[in-house]
Amino acid sequence: MSGELSPIDKAKFVAARQAAEFVESGMRVGLGTGSTAAWLVRCLGEKVREEGLRIKGVPTSTRTAELARDVGLEVISLDEAKWLDLTIDGADEFDTELSLIKGGGGALLQEKIVATASDQMIVIADAAKEVRMLGGFPLPVEVIPFGWQSTQALVEEILISMDVMGRQATMRMNGDRPFVTDEANHIIDLHLSRIGNPRQLSMVLNQIPGVVENGLFIDICDKVVIGHSDGRVEVRDINEGTVTESQLDFVEDENLFRDI
Repeated sequence: MSGELSPIDKAKFVAARQAAEFVESGMRVGLGTGSTAAWLVRCLGEKVREEGLRIKGVPTSTRTAELARDVGLEVISLDEAKWLDLTIDGADEFDTELSLIKGGGGALLQEKIVATASDQMIVIADAAKEVRMLGGFPLPVEVIPFGWQSTQALVEEILISMDVMGRQATMRMNGDRPFVTDEANHIIDLHLSRIGNPRQLSMVLNQIPGVVENGLFIDICDKVVIGHSDGRVEVRDINEGTVTESQLDFVEDENLFRDI
């Protein structure tokens, strides 16, 4: 029942529901990872069941793949799809230029590969994810396990010359062991507080041996769909320079809420 949702979940839901309207039958769609993207997958599953929508979904993590299959979506690999019409995913932060920090859920590598193999990327988020300057959310950096401590030391060294406020780097843990990504790598989280030049930082980080990818998504996102707890939805298109607003109503007997 929608009345049982927290305000933040209501905002995520309306953003996901609005974004689902961009998906048309016949599309190959990248499916993001995280709590907001999970709402999108549920909304698409509803459209498959009730409206006959037919799409092929390319998930960005094993847990997204499991959810997609559970709600009735056809799941294929990116190699099978070769190229995608659209990717819809969440973000941990986005700024006015639609640059993003992603990877809080640990799937940044697959997320970036899928997003850049798409004609268009749409980000769905609640209003709290918008920031004036990136960096408040820790920046994930995916590294290979071999020599990760040396890699972390190199990352910390380059941060000295970067336009950032903080320089703490910590290994992401899963209990008492390092977190392991779907590609069997680790993640180092950078607590930077403020990133003055995201493009420069992204390029420099990816030059460090042992770094696989970082969570800065620059010039990848085309639209952001921002949800609010009162049902308002704002869509910003960076390419068209447009901003549109709409109002979505909650339906109390919504099937999407049955497992919440």
